[in-house]
Amino acid sequence: MTDTLNFQTLGNSSIKISKIGLGCMGLSEFYGQPATESEASTLIHHALDHGVNFFDTADMYGGGHNEKLLATALKGRRDQAVIATKFGIVREGNEYSREICGKPEYVRKSCHDSLRRLGIDCIDLYYIHRIDVNTPIEETIGEMSRLIDEGKIKTIGLSEASAATLRRAHAVHPVSALQSEYSMLTRDPEEEMLPLTKELGITFVPYSPICRGLLSTSKIAENDPNDVRKFLPRFQDGAYENNKNIATQLSTVAERKKCSLAQLSLAWVLAQGDNIIPIPGTTKIKNLDSNINAQQVELNRMDLAEIDSILNQNEVKGERYTAEGMKGVSA
Repeated sequence: MTDTLNFQTLGNSSIKISKIGLGCMGLSEFYGQPATESEASTLIHHALDHGVNFFDTADMYGGGHNEKLLATALKGRRDQAVIATKFGIVREGNEYSREICGKPEYVRKSCHDSLRRLGIDCIDLYYIHRIDVNTPIEETIGEMSRLIDEGKIKTIGLSEASAATLRRAHAVHPVSALQSEYSMLTRDPEEEMLPLTKELGITFVPYSPICRGLLSTSKIAENDPNDVRKFLPRFQDGAYENNKNIATQLSTVAERKKCSLAQLSLAWVLAQGDNIIPIPGTTKIKNLDSNINAQQVELNRMDLAEIDSILNQNEVKGERYTAEGMKGVSA
């Protein structure tokens, strides 16, 4: 067990973040029963004690529940943590349906609400969660830059933006992070977004780097109404079996490297660029430890070529989200 993670500087800032972060969403909803305050605090304290300082949340996770959990866990340890939160996805209660909003007045209101729930004076990294196609990105980023001037946020991030939108945003104010789904089974960012983030000095933050458990031994909780994965296209009959077959082929590489498939997945993501900070989510300490240790898995050219060969010979089936979940993606 490694005692610490390597650190790097968040893009276009002086903030130091751990090479692997913690996605906190699953502590509140989507993948099963929400964590209790005690369970969440134990996990987050363990992360801090073992070198993880980058915590990712959002105002829409559990309708604010996730930010409150993080606030409770970080009492007395705020100075050890880098907090990233997001705004822009508007949901009613626990409904999956959503609207996307990047209007300046909504940016400001959302920031104040998140600061209150998190119990802090300043957010380290503030993302627009999805892109509002009805509001010019210049207006959204302009308001975020004013929040920086007022000391309410330190840096700006975008999530699931297109290359054109990222360039426009960066022209208004330097962007520090772009967050997008990225894994061995989701390689869309490779064509434009990874090169662009390197060009602009932006940190690329992959979420779902283990593809919502497809690249692990995780199983869907079929009888749990809180596990939404069973409704996602990649987990439907036919697609699921196809995608798990790809995972089984990749497992042969993991076995040879003497690591788990999840660790191989994280090591592969980390190997794709020096500006990459994945944020795998988990509710279990054993999985957190496994994720931390993934930085010790070294993939050489032959390993990467073997993985590419497997991926190039197989087609991933199913979209990442339902049509509702794709609102604001790549806009």
